Amino acid sequence: MHWLTLMGAIVLEVMGTTSMKLSHGFTRLWPSIGVVVFYGASLTLLTLALKKLDVSVAYAIWAGLGTALIAGIGVVYFGEALTWVRAISILLIVIGVVGLNLSGSPH
Repeated sequence: MHWLTLMGAIVLEVMGTTSMKLSHGFTRLWPSIGVVVFYGASLTLLTLALKKLDVSVAYAIWAGLGTALIAGIGVVYFGEALTWVRAISILLIVIGVVGLNLSGSPH
């Protein structure tokens, strides 16, 4: 269950970051409200996930997968450029997240 909670935190963080882009510097009401609501909910779920997960692994997964997903959203929905360097960098983030998951907990 704690992994599902972490995944929910990641999805909400991605929604918060996307709302941040759509808020145009907090000049649009609903996306601006979305930033606060989604980030608040994301941090709440992350905190709950930390009851059972190591903070080093959980935070790295939350930040890493969130970053990779936002990069994909930037390319697909906001027309941002995807260079080879960016693509390889995103791949390295995902590999790092997988490596953390495979490393297991020492205790």
